[in-house]
Amino acid sequence: MKVVVIGGNFAGFTAAIQIKRKLKDKAEVLLIDRSDNFLFVPSLIWVPTKRREIKDITIPRRPVLEKRGVKFVKTVAEKIDPLARVVHTQDGTFEYDHLIIATGPKVNYDIAPGVREHGYYIGTPDGAMKTREKLETFKKDPGAIVIGATQSAGCMGAAYEFLFNIEKWLREQKIRKKVDLYWVTPEPYLGHFGIDGMPLGETMLKSFMKMFNIHYRTNVGVSEVKKDEVILSTGERLPSKFTMLMPSFLGVDLITQSPGLAAASNGFIDVLPSYRHQQFDNVWVAGLAVNVAAPFKQGEIAFGVPKTGYPSDETGKIVAENVVRSIKGNTKLIEKTWGQIPGLCVMDAGRKEVLIFSNHLFKPRAFAIMLPNVFNDFGKVLLEKYFLWKMRHGYAGLP
Repeated sequence: MKVVVIGGNFAGFTAAIQIKRKLKDKAEVLLIDRSDNFLFVPSLIWVPTKRREIKDITIPRRPVLEKRGVKFVKTVAEKIDPLARVVHTQDGTFEYDHLIIATGPKVNYDIAPGVREHGYYIGTPDGAMKTREKLETFKKDPGAIVIGATQSAGCMGAAYEFLFNIEKWLREQKIRKKVDLYWVTPEPYLGHFGIDGMPLGETMLKSFMKMFNIHYRTNVGVSEVKKDEVILSTGERLPSKFTMLMPSFLGVDLITQSPGLAAASNGFIDVLPSYRHQQFDNVWVAGLAVNVAAPFKQGEIAFGVPKTGYPSDETGKIVAENVVRSIKGNTKLIEKTWGQIPGLCVMDAGRKEVLIFSNHLFKPRAFAIMLPNVFNDFGKVLLEKYFLWKMRHGYAGLP
């Protein structure tokens, strides 16, 4: 039995190792990715301010996977033929009995004019390092800063984290008084996060904004980003010598170039609650490649839901178990939609943190709480260390 996994970060890495662990010699598991390294994406927020180096948050994939019996192929997957059960790559074709698509997203830099040229993005190693270079220049001639998310964005949490880290960095550089700091978001209120908020979330974030003297604009999109200003959908022009915006995400070219795979206009893949493809019963989707519809009523400015490391890891485990059951002939599959996955997050707030817990990511919830820790960010650091340790040793089955 041949199982091919495309994409090797949270979801793909987890799924490949779990399937091989459970099926052993009954399955040949192969993982395809264009990069040699697993990247702990949540810690990229610390790279621009030099709290982390890229090497601190990456793990070579090959030794971990091969130790666990998973074959690793470094190449670019270009097209999937689901009828022939073949993946076409830059280095040949690979047949499969079961396919797991865990590719992650493509960043939509063209969401508004100037975002690509003047809006720095920290969600990739290259983007984080370019942001670091920009900050080195900025501190010599400081001015206004705009941080936030564009229309249709879904990763508001990381942008909030970067905002508070920059505020802390400005104080450390002793230039805070020279900087007007702005937060812009399509959310209808602070702390919506794309999950329709959490109890006391808006109140807590309003107090943070007041405490740190951060100006904010909610329910706004970005019309254009220029070298020295950001033009909002309301027509307001905010001065900005440094701009960091979280754009929206789209499905990767592999998916859009593979006819019949993507049913959603955004290039992501609609799936059943088991994360099985709606048409092809041997194709599965995990992580950010899954199309997740917003469960809340949109305001004037549309935005999406969060697709983060924890749900990606969880969907990787669900898909792995369901593939194993399918191969063994068990028709009873695990079903847990994205919104039913627990909400577990540690949001950094500039050497402080907010612990977020809920039994479901989306409403209705039986339990939801936000707990601020204003003394340190021990939980955030501990989570990073734990996850890197877990992945470094291939312990994908752990929580």
